[in-house]
Amino acid sequence: MEGSAAEERLAGPQPPGAMEEASQAEGFTSVRRRKRRAGEAAMETGGGGGPLLRKRPDFPPLTGEALGGGGKAEMRKIPVPANRYTPLKENWMKIYTPIVEHLQLQIRFNLKTRNVEIKTCQETKDISALTKASDFVKAFMLGFQVEDALALVRLDDLFLESFEVTDVKPLKGDHLSRAIGRIAGKGGKTKFTIENVTRTRIVLADSKVHILGSFQNIKMARTAICNLILGSPPSKVYGSVRAVASRAAERF
Repeated sequence: MEGSAAEERLAGPQPPGAMEEASQAEGFTSVRRRKRRAGEAAMETGGGGGPLLRKRPDFPPLTGEALGGGGKAEMRKIPVPANRYTPLKENWMKIYTPIVEHLQLQIRFNLKTRNVEIKTCQETKDISALTKASDFVKAFMLGFQVEDALALVRLDDLFLESFEVTDVKPLKGDHLSRAIGRIAGKGGKTKFTIENVTRTRIVLADSKVHILGSFQNIKMARTAICNLILGSPPSKVYGSVRAVASRAAERF
């Protein structure tokens, strides 16, 4: 083997045809490399030798009519629970006025389906008006006062969050009742304190908790309520909430 290798080196470079024949004789198949055409290379580099720059698409801004579905009316339906029929009847004008006069929407209460129906019309200019109105009515149906729920229409950074006491800890019977009592406090004192410190509004509906406020404030109120459900005494929860609220106020 060493002698044959030395003979090949002495023989010098061989033509490509002889190399292919020798490799086929030894049992190997040679693979030819495809040469790239000059035209393809020029197309990829743009012809000038530099990289090909793709032009970014430029779309014209959409008008309000195009965003609103081209004049097509949209509708939202909010179901009304049985315990909110009387409050809805008493506060109907307070709900009707901001939705119709300020948001330029149409609203009605469907007696057959027991739903409040909100619909866009030609006068509706703001595309987010329908979402604001549905959130406003939904907050009222959950048990919030009209004045508190109206903040969802006026401000953009307010949200609603709902959860159940049993989501935090699986309680039953008297244990569940005691947890709800710890959240409310004597005469609603604990709930009012959490609302005032965190600047939120809280509704306790049986084992459900609804919180209305900004994202950061909802987080503080939710943490306090979860600690009460897990068994922390109210005095300890007050101290921790006040500390968190003071840190948040200093930050801003």
